[in-house]
Amino acid sequence: MIKSHKFDILATQDYILDRIAQLEIWLQQHFPGSSFTLAPASADASFRRYFRVSFSDRTLVAMDAPTQHEDCRPFLRVAELFGAAGVHVPEVLAKDLEQGFLLLSDLGGTTYLDALSRGGDATALYRDATAALVKIQQASRPGALPEYDEALLRRELDLFPEWYLGKHLQTVLSAEQKAALDAVFAAILRNNLAQPQVFVHRDYHSRNLMVTEPNPGILDFQDAVYGPVTYDLVSLFKDAYVEWTEEQILDWLIRYWEQAKKADLPVDRDFAQFYRDFEWMGVQRHIKVLGIFARLCYRDGKDGYLKDMPLVMRYLRKTCRRYGELHPLLQLLDALEGSAAQVGYTF
Repeated sequence: MIKSHKFDILATQDYILDRIAQLEIWLQQHFPGSSFTLAPASADASFRRYFRVSFSDRTLVAMDAPTQHEDCRPFLRVAELFGAAGVHVPEVLAKDLEQGFLLLSDLGGTTYLDALSRGGDATALYRDATAALVKIQQASRPGALPEYDEALLRRELDLFPEWYLGKHLQTVLSAEQKAALDAVFAAILRNNLAQPQVFVHRDYHSRNLMVTEPNPGILDFQDAVYGPVTYDLVSLFKDAYVEWTEEQILDWLIRYWEQAKKADLPVDRDFAQFYRDFEWMGVQRHIKVLGIFARLCYRDGKDGYLKDMPLVMRYLRKTCRRYGELHPLLQLLDALEGSAAQVGYTF
């Protein structure tokens, strides 16, 4: 029998309740006669939901990925690739692709962000995360994952004028402003596409890394691609949810770079150029993230992401001040947001 449980779901969300009922039936089929409770574990920025399935002696995690919105097959493919690389990802215990259900091993409930907020050892946590990333990148090969190509990078950049500028700032660009933004986007894409390629998790940050043994446990990798070598480093070190000093970021980045060279990964042997690539990749990601956070708010009703925008904007502005080719974007932001330009270093 299933023990009683309570979900904080609005009565109008009948569809969600139906999905939960279907999930319960599916779990009963796998554990006939067993008693368990089902409770929300987490939700992400997509239509996927996760539930912790608690038995008397263990816990598992069930993923609900409605098939009209999500496809479980990329998750299964990346779990196989990353697991073979020797990093800690959930074990897939059961699957139903027709209904969109997966049953996974439980990596616990402590994210890196949770641990850091409680004073966790950042040096040890990021050492482990960097070592795991190197393993993933060492396993890289073309053709195994979708390409992070120009079309995808450009679609991500285009979220910024549509959702951040258009919906969040309620601004319509003039022809001159649009031309300036397009020129900056072209420069960003030239840099991004010229970088060496590896497996890219795409959201390798403090909310998707779990404190586990072995550490870290890695989640939310279903959108992984084959793309620029610096991308996951930006996700990790210029995280939208936790801020580090530039000195700390530089220290961690140098440590990664040294490990990457020893592992024969395709990083530039000139650290100054490697750092420039890291910064420019950050500009692409932060432009994308601002657009996604605005879309989550205005399209999906998830306004909690608005509080994370200021940190992402600080990253973007700081990098734009450093590089002359990015100054037009900074000037556009100043004009649209009414902010005074600040003096910074130019490289």
